[in-house]
Amino acid sequence: MGRARQHAEARQGERRRRLANEAARLMAESGIRDYNQARRKAASRLGIHDETSLPRNQEIEEALREYQRIFLGPAQADAVRVRREAAARAMEFFAAFQPRLVGPVLDGTADAGSPVALHLHADDPEAVARFLAEHRIPAEPRGRRVRLDRRRELQVTAWLFEAEDLAFELTVLPGAVLRQAPLSALDERPMPRASLAQVRGLLAGG
Repeated sequence: MGRARQHAEARQGERRRRLANEAARLMAESGIRDYNQARRKAASRLGIHDETSLPRNQEIEEALREYQRIFLGPAQADAVRVRREAAARAMEFFAAFQPRLVGPVLDGTADAGSPVALHLHADDPEAVARFLAEHRIPAEPRGRRVRLDRRRELQVTAWLFEAEDLAFELTVLPGAVLRQAPLSALDERPMPRASLAQVRGLLAGG
């Protein structure tokens, strides 16, 4: 029984690795940003429908980093650097809203299709809209659902626009959220965020 169980666990582990690698490839090559979408599409392509074999988000992220290192190399590193530089300039511009950099540009998994994602903070939800209008920035609003913790969610607005041939996504959050980061979809822990000073530190460190 023990040997059979070990064999079954080994097969399940191999399926998880195959699914994680395929999901990572889809994210890197097809521009998929959602881990669940990539996971389900990978399962469909490989014909693996065992729920217990589905990899966790963190496993897919690790596979994505490895894929980028092997197949994209300097091009991917350049995409991250260019977007971090653009993020720093945008954070200076939106300084009144205490911006924080989040997402793939911060964690280093951004590619040529990744937007620069910033969290802006304002108790008046229309303040960012007015600021964009005053500076004639043609941004498009999108509804977003943000999880503050395991029980509380917020419906907020994200503003999408392009500048410097890059996509930007500004999610507007209440000022109080600055003290406690929303939960990450990756691991349901407080989302990593970086201030302007921290982004400059990342750039200085290469």
